[in-house]
Amino acid sequence: MASTFDARTAAQTLAFGPMAFQAARVLRDAGVLAFARERGDHGFDRAEAVEASGLSDYALAVLLDSGTSVGLLSLSEDGRYRLAPVGLFVLKDEMTRVNMDFVHDVCFLGAHSLETSLREGRPAGLEVFGRWGTVYQALAELPPHVRKSWFGFDHYYSDAAFPEVLPIVLERRPRRLLDCGGNTGRWARRVLQADPDVRVTILDHPGQLANAREQLGELGLLDRLDTVPIDFLDPTAPLPGGHDVLWMSQFLDCFSEDEIVSILTRARDAMEEDARLFVLETYWDRQKQPTAAYVLAMTSIYFATIANGNSRMYHASDLRRCAERAGLRVDRELDGLGVGHTLMSLARA
Repeated sequence: MASTFDARTAAQTLAFGPMAFQAARVLRDAGVLAFARERGDHGFDRAEAVEASGLSDYALAVLLDSGTSVGLLSLSEDGRYRLAPVGLFVLKDEMTRVNMDFVHDVCFLGAHSLETSLREGRPAGLEVFGRWGTVYQALAELPPHVRKSWFGFDHYYSDAAFPEVLPIVLERRPRRLLDCGGNTGRWARRVLQADPDVRVTILDHPGQLANAREQLGELGLLDRLDTVPIDFLDPTAPLPGGHDVLWMSQFLDCFSEDEIVSILTRARDAMEEDARLFVLETYWDRQKQPTAAYVLAMTSIYFATIANGNSRMYHASDLRRCAERAGLRVDRELDGLGVGHTLMSLARA
Protein backbone atom coordinates (compact mmCIF):
# COMPACT_ATOMS: atom_id res chain seq x y z
CA MET A 1 0.00 0.00 0.00
CA ALA A 2 1.36 3.41 -0.99
CA SER A 3 2.30 5.83 1.74
CA THR A 4 0.57 9.18 2.05
CA PHE A 5 3.73 10.82 0.73
CA ASP A 6 3.87 8.53 -2.32
CA ALA A 7 0.17 9.02 -3.01
CA ARG A 8 0.46 12.80 -2.84
CA THR A 9 3.53 12.72 -5.09
CA ALA A 10 1.67 10.63 -7.65
CA ALA A 11 -1.28 13.02 -7.47
CA GLN A 12 0.95 16.05 -8.16
CA THR A 13 2.62 14.21 -11.02
CA LEU A 14 -0.83 13.67 -12.48
CA ALA A 15 -1.93 17.27 -11.88
CA PHE A 16 1.02 18.67 -13.81
CA GLY A 17 1.19 15.81 -16.32
CA PRO A 18 0.31 17.93 -19.37
CA MET A 19 3.07 20.42 -18.50
CA ALA A 20 5.63 17.65 -18.00
CA PHE A 21 4.63 16.07 -21.31
CA GLN A 22 5.18 19.28 -23.25
CA ALA A 23 8.51 19.96 -21.53
CA ALA A 24 9.69 16.46 -22.45
CA ARG A 25 8.56 16.91 -26.04
CA VAL A 26 10.40 20.23 -26.42
CA LEU A 27 13.55 18.79 -24.85
CA ARG A 28 13.38 16.02 -27.43
CA ASP A 29 12.47 18.12 -30.47
CA ALA A 30 14.87 20.98 -29.67
CA GLY A 31 17.77 18.54 -29.59
CA VAL A 32 18.61 18.91 -25.91
CA LEU A 33 18.21 15.21 -25.15
CA ALA A 34 20.30 14.29 -28.19
CA PHE A 35 22.97 16.73 -27.02
CA ALA A 36 22.91 15.15 -23.57
CA ARG A 37 23.46 11.74 -25.12
CA GLU A 38 26.39 13.03 -27.16
CA ARG A 39 28.05 14.41 -24.03
CA GLY A 40 27.73 11.09 -22.24
CA ASP A 41 29.26 10.82 -18.78
CA HIS A 42 31.03 14.16 -19.18
CA GLY A 43 27.68 15.93 -19.15
CA PHE A 44 27.08 19.60 -19.90
CA ASP A 45 26.18 22.84 -18.21
CA ARG A 46 23.42 25.29 -19.13
CA ALA A 47 25.68 27.57 -21.17
CA GLU A 48 26.77 24.65 -23.33
CA ALA A 49 23.14 23.65 -23.87
CA VAL A 50 22.28 27.20 -24.94
CA GLU A 51 25.05 27.14 -27.52
CA ALA A 52 24.11 23.70 -28.82
CA SER A 53 20.34 24.21 -29.03
CA GLY A 54 20.02 27.81 -30.15
CA LEU A 55 17.47 28.42 -27.40
CA SER A 56 17.78 31.27 -24.93
CA ASP A 57 19.30 30.99 -21.48
CA TYR A 58 15.81 31.50 -20.06
CA ALA A 59 14.38 28.70 -22.19
CA LEU A 60 17.10 26.30 -21.09
CA ALA A 61 16.65 27.28 -17.44
CA VAL A 62 12.97 26.33 -17.68
CA LEU A 63 13.55 23.15 -19.67
CA LEU A 64 16.48 21.81 -17.67
CA ASP A 65 14.67 22.30 -14.36
CA SER A 66 11.61 20.56 -15.80
CA GLY A 67 13.61 17.77 -17.39
CA THR A 68 15.44 17.09 -14.15
CA SER A 69 12.21 17.12 -12.14
CA VAL A 70 10.54 14.51 -14.34
CA GLY A 71 13.61 12.27 -14.53
CA LEU A 72 14.78 12.88 -18.09
CA LEU A 73 18.04 14.38 -16.89
CA SER A 74 20.19 14.10 -13.79
CA LEU A 75 22.00 17.07 -12.22
CA SER A 76 25.24 16.61 -10.31
CA GLU A 77 26.60 18.84 -7.56
CA ASP A 78 29.01 20.48 -9.99
CA GLY A 79 26.08 21.79 -12.05
CA ARG A 80 26.40 19.36 -14.96
CA TYR A 81 23.47 17.59 -16.54
CA ARG A 82 23.47 14.06 -17.90
CA LEU A 83 20.92 11.99 -19.77
CA ALA A 84 18.91 9.72 -17.45
CA PRO A 85 17.40 6.36 -18.51
CA VAL A 86 13.91 7.84 -18.97
CA GLY A 87 15.39 10.56 -21.15
CA LEU A 88 17.07 7.93 -23.30
CA PHE A 89 13.71 6.24 -23.88
CA VAL A 90 12.07 9.53 -24.82
CA LEU A 91 14.92 10.15 -27.24
CA LYS A 92 15.45 6.73 -28.83
CA ASP A 93 12.53 4.37 -28.12
CA GLU A 94 10.30 4.10 -31.19
CA MET A 95 7.12 3.29 -29.27
CA THR A 96 7.62 6.31 -27.02
CA ARG A 97 8.24 8.57 -30.01
CA VAL A 98 5.16 7.31 -31.86
CA ASN A 99 2.95 7.68 -28.79
CA MET A 100 4.24 11.17 -27.95
CA ASP A 101 3.77 12.42 -31.52
CA PHE A 102 0.25 10.99 -31.58
CA VAL A 103 -0.71 12.54 -28.25
CA HIS A 104 0.76 15.93 -29.15
CA ASP A 105 -0.39 16.28 -32.76
CA VAL A 106 -3.69 14.38 -32.69
CA CYS A 107 -4.99 14.36 -29.12
CA PHE A 108 -3.58 17.15 -26.99
CA LEU A 109 -5.76 20.13 -27.93
CA GLY A 110 -8.93 18.07 -28.25
CA ALA A 111 -8.46 16.37 -24.88
CA HIS A 112 -9.74 19.56 -23.25
CA SER A 113 -13.18 18.54 -24.55
CA LEU A 114 -13.22 15.08 -22.94
CA GLU A 115 -16.06 15.85 -20.54
CA THR A 116 -18.20 17.31 -23.32
CA SER A 117 -17.47 14.28 -25.48
CA LEU A 118 -18.48 11.85 -22.74
CA ARG A 119 -21.65 13.72 -21.81
CA GLU A 120 -22.81 14.21 -25.39
CA GLY A 121 -21.51 11.00 -26.97
CA ARG A 122 -19.64 12.74 -29.77
CA PRO A 123 -15.97 13.54 -30.54
CA ALA A 124 -16.09 17.16 -29.41
CA GLY A 125 -12.30 17.41 -29.47
CA LEU A 126 -12.26 16.78 -33.23
CA GLU A 127 -13.59 20.31 -33.67
CA VAL A 128 -10.07 21.70 -33.17
CA PHE A 129 -9.43 20.44 -36.71
CA GLY A 130 -12.81 21.05 -38.34
CA ARG A 131 -16.39 19.85 -38.56
CA TRP A 132 -16.67 16.12 -39.11
CA GLY A 133 -18.65 13.35 -37.48
CA THR A 134 -15.63 11.07 -37.03
CA VAL A 135 -11.89 11.32 -37.52
CA TYR A 136 -12.09 8.71 -40.30
CA GLN A 137 -14.14 11.08 -42.44
CA ALA A 138 -11.51 13.76 -41.75
CA LEU A 139 -8.31 11.81 -42.41
CA ALA A 140 -7.82 12.90 -46.00
CA GLU A 141 -8.19 16.57 -45.01
CA LEU A 142 -6.29 16.79 -41.72
CA PRO A 143 -3.10 18.91 -41.62
CA PRO A 144 -0.10 16.92 -42.93
CA HIS A 145 1.68 16.70 -39.57
CA VAL A 146 -1.50 15.45 -37.90
CA ARG A 147 -2.03 12.83 -40.60
CA LYS A 148 1.60 11.75 -40.28
CA SER A 149 1.30 11.22 -36.52
CA TRP A 150 -2.10 9.51 -36.84
CA PHE A 151 -0.87 7.03 -39.43
CA GLY A 152 2.44 6.62 -37.60
CA PHE A 153 0.53 5.51 -34.50
CA ASP A 154 -1.79 3.21 -36.42
CA HIS A 155 0.95 1.64 -38.52
CA TYR A 156 3.40 1.14 -35.66
CA TYR A 157 1.05 -1.20 -33.84
CA SER A 158 -0.43 -3.00 -36.84
CA ASP A 159 2.89 -3.45 -38.67
CA ALA A 160 4.37 -5.23 -35.68
CA ALA A 161 1.73 -7.96 -35.90
CA PHE A 162 1.39 -8.37 -39.67
CA PRO A 163 4.44 -10.62 -40.24
CA GLU A 164 3.17 -13.07 -37.61
CA VAL A 165 -0.45 -13.21 -38.73
CA LEU A 166 0.07 -13.23 -42.50
CA PRO A 167 1.05 -16.94 -42.69
CA ILE A 168 -1.91 -17.83 -40.47
CA VAL A 169 -4.35 -16.10 -42.81
CA LEU A 170 -2.74 -17.40 -46.00
CA GLU A 171 -2.64 -21.01 -44.78
CA ARG A 172 -6.30 -21.14 -45.81
CA ARG A 173 -5.14 -20.37 -49.37
CA PRO A 174 -7.80 -17.73 -50.03
CA ARG A 175 -8.48 -16.68 -53.59
CA ARG A 176 -10.37 -13.54 -52.61
CA LEU A 177 -9.79 -11.50 -49.44
CA LEU A 178 -12.00 -8.66 -48.21
CA ASP A 179 -10.05 -6.02 -46.25
CA CYS A 180 -12.55 -4.06 -44.17
CA GLY A 181 -11.24 -0.63 -43.24
CA GLY A 182 -8.08 -1.20 -45.27
CA ASN A 183 -6.89 2.39 -44.89
CA THR A 184 -3.71 3.02 -46.92
CA GLY A 185 -3.48 -0.59 -48.10
CA ARG A 186 -0.55 -1.79 -45.99
CA TRP A 187 -2.19 -5.15 -45.20
CA ALA A 188 -3.41 -5.53 -48.78
CA ARG A 189 0.14 -4.91 -50.01
CA ARG A 190 1.53 -7.68 -47.82
CA VAL A 191 -1.13 -10.13 -48.98
CA LEU A 192 -0.75 -9.31 -52.67
CA GLN A 193 3.04 -9.54 -52.51
CA ALA A 194 3.00 -12.80 -50.55
CA ASP A 195 0.51 -14.67 -52.76
CA PRO A 196 0.42 -14.02 -56.53
CA ASP A 197 -2.91 -15.80 -56.89
CA VAL A 198 -5.00 -13.87 -54.36
CA ARG A 199 -7.24 -10.91 -55.18
CA VAL A 200 -7.97 -8.26 -52.52
CA THR A 201 -10.94 -5.94 -52.12
CA ILE A 202 -10.53 -2.95 -49.80
CA LEU A 203 -13.58 -1.35 -48.19
CA ASP A 204 -13.16 2.14 -46.74
CA HIS A 205 -13.98 5.82 -47.13
CA PRO A 206 -13.24 7.28 -50.60
CA GLY A 207 -10.29 9.35 -49.34
CA GLN A 208 -8.53 6.32 -47.89
CA LEU A 209 -9.25 4.27 -51.01
CA ALA A 210 -7.64 6.91 -53.22
CA ASN A 211 -4.58 6.81 -51.00
CA ALA A 212 -4.47 3.01 -51.10
CA ARG A 213 -4.74 2.91 -54.89
CA GLU A 214 -1.93 5.42 -55.19
CA GLN A 215 0.32 3.44 -52.84
CA LEU A 216 -0.39 0.05 -54.41
CA GLY A 217 -0.29 1.46 -57.92
CA GLU A 218 3.32 2.48 -57.37
CA LEU A 219 4.06 -1.18 -56.65
CA GLY A 220 2.23 -2.47 -59.72
CA LEU A 221 -0.45 -4.29 -57.72
CA LEU A 222 -3.63 -2.70 -59.06
CA ASP A 223 -4.40 -5.63 -61.38
CA ARG A 224 -5.42 -7.74 -58.37
CA LEU A 225 -6.96 -4.96 -56.29
CA ASP A 226 -10.55 -3.79 -56.05
CA THR A 227 -11.69 -0.84 -53.96
CA VAL A 228 -15.26 -0.29 -52.82
CA PRO A 229 -16.35 2.87 -50.97
CA ILE A 230 -18.56 2.25 -47.96
CA ASP A 231 -19.95 3.96 -44.90
CA PHE A 232 -19.69 1.25 -42.27
CA LEU A 233 -22.02 3.26 -40.02
CA ASP A 234 -24.86 2.78 -42.52
CA PRO A 235 -26.61 -0.39 -41.29
CA THR A 236 -28.13 -0.92 -44.75
CA ALA A 237 -24.75 -0.94 -46.53
CA PRO A 238 -23.97 -4.59 -47.36
CA LEU A 239 -20.51 -6.09 -47.45
CA PRO A 240 -19.72 -7.67 -50.83
CA GLY A 241 -19.84 -11.45 -50.93
CA GLY A 242 -17.71 -14.05 -52.66
CA HIS A 243 -14.63 -13.81 -50.43
CA ASP A 244 -12.87 -16.74 -48.75
CA VAL A 245 -11.41 -14.54 -46.02
CA LEU A 246 -12.62 -11.32 -44.43
CA TRP A 247 -10.06 -9.21 -42.56
CA MET A 248 -10.50 -6.56 -39.85
CA SER A 249 -7.32 -5.17 -38.29
CA GLN A 250 -7.51 -2.56 -35.51
CA PHE A 251 -10.90 -1.80 -37.00
CA LEU A 252 -13.71 -2.83 -34.69
CA ASP A 253 -12.37 -0.71 -31.83
CA CYS A 254 -13.40 2.26 -33.99
CA PHE A 255 -17.09 1.55 -33.32
CA SER A 256 -19.57 1.23 -30.48
CA GLU A 257 -20.73 -2.26 -29.49
CA ASP A 258 -24.04 -1.92 -31.34
CA GLU A 259 -22.18 -0.71 -34.43
CA ILE A 260 -19.79 -3.66 -34.13
CA VAL A 261 -22.75 -6.05 -34.05
CA SER A 262 -24.17 -4.38 -37.16
CA ILE A 263 -20.87 -4.71 -39.03
CA LEU A 264 -20.34 -8.30 -37.93
CA THR A 265 -23.91 -9.21 -38.88
CA ARG A 266 -23.34 -7.84 -42.37
CA ALA A 267 -20.03 -9.69 -42.50
CA ARG A 268 -21.79 -12.93 -41.58
CA ASP A 269 -24.37 -12.33 -44.31
CA ALA A 270 -21.52 -11.95 -46.83
CA MET A 271 -19.72 -15.13 -45.72
CA GLU A 272 -20.03 -18.54 -47.35
CA GLU A 273 -20.26 -21.50 -44.99
CA ASP A 274 -16.52 -22.21 -45.01
CA ALA A 275 -15.33 -18.58 -45.06
CA ARG A 276 -13.51 -17.07 -42.10
CA LEU A 277 -13.40 -13.60 -40.62
CA PHE A 278 -10.08 -12.73 -38.96
CA VAL A 279 -10.14 -9.97 -36.35
CA LEU A 280 -6.83 -8.52 -35.13
CA GLU A 281 -7.12 -6.30 -32.05
CA THR A 282 -5.33 -5.25 -28.87
CA TYR A 283 -7.53 -6.06 -25.88
CA TRP A 284 -7.10 -4.39 -22.51
CA ASP A 285 -7.55 -7.63 -20.57
CA ARG A 286 -5.08 -9.64 -22.67
CA GLN A 287 -2.02 -7.51 -21.93
CA LYS A 288 0.80 -9.10 -19.95
CA GLN A 289 2.44 -5.81 -18.95
CA PRO A 290 0.74 -3.04 -16.90
CA THR A 291 2.30 -0.44 -19.20
CA ALA A 292 0.53 -1.96 -22.21
CA ALA A 293 -2.81 -1.92 -20.40
CA TYR A 294 -2.18 1.71 -19.43
CA VAL A 295 -1.49 2.71 -23.05
CA LEU A 296 -4.71 1.04 -24.19
CA ALA A 297 -6.77 2.69 -21.45
CA MET A 298 -5.43 6.11 -22.45
CA THR A 299 -6.07 5.33 -26.12
CA SER A 300 -9.75 5.02 -25.20
CA ILE A 301 -9.62 8.72 -24.28
CA TYR A 302 -8.58 9.41 -27.88
CA PHE A 303 -11.57 7.45 -29.17
CA ALA A 304 -13.90 9.40 -26.90
CA THR A 305 -12.59 12.88 -27.71
CA ILE A 306 -11.23 12.69 -31.25
CA ALA A 307 -12.18 9.53 -33.12
CA ASN A 308 -15.92 9.05 -32.74
CA GLY A 309 -17.19 9.65 -29.21
CA ASN A 310 -18.55 6.15 -28.65
CA SER A 311 -15.85 3.48 -28.92
CA ARG A 312 -12.87 2.35 -26.87
CA MET A 313 -10.20 -0.31 -26.53
CA TYR A 314 -12.33 -3.32 -25.69
CA HIS A 315 -11.92 -6.45 -23.60
CA ALA A 316 -11.76 -9.76 -25.47
CA SER A 317 -15.04 -10.78 -23.86
CA ASP A 318 -16.71 -7.72 -25.42
CA LEU A 319 -15.78 -8.87 -28.91
CA ARG A 320 -16.90 -12.42 -28.19
CA ARG A 321 -20.27 -11.12 -27.02
CA CYS A 322 -20.67 -8.98 -30.14
CA ALA A 323 -19.74 -11.92 -32.36
CA GLU A 324 -22.36 -14.14 -30.72
CA ARG A 325 -25.01 -11.46 -31.18
CA ALA A 326 -24.10 -11.33 -34.87
CA GLY A 327 -24.40 -15.09 -35.38
CA LEU A 328 -20.67 -15.83 -35.39
CA ARG A 329 -18.47 -18.07 -33.27
CA VAL A 330 -14.77 -17.90 -32.38
CA ASP A 331 -13.08 -21.05 -33.70
CA ARG A 332 -9.46 -20.02 -33.10
CA GLU A 333 -7.72 -17.48 -30.91
CA LEU A 334 -4.05 -16.50 -30.60
CA ASP A 335 -2.64 -14.05 -28.03
CA GLY A 336 0.75 -12.38 -27.74
CA LEU A 337 1.17 -11.34 -31.37
CA GLY A 338 2.84 -8.11 -32.41
CA VAL A 339 2.58 -5.47 -29.69
CA GLY A 340 0.01 -7.21 -27.49
CA HIS A 341 -2.35 -8.25 -30.29
CA THR A 342 -4.90 -11.06 -30.32
CA LEU A 343 -6.04 -12.75 -33.52
CA MET A 344 -9.53 -14.25 -33.53
CA SER A 345 -10.87 -16.42 -36.32
CA LEU A 346 -14.66 -16.20 -36.62
CA ALA A 347 -16.95 -18.61 -38.46
CA ARG A 348 -20.69 -18.68 -39.04
CA ALA A 349 -22.41 -20.09 -35.97
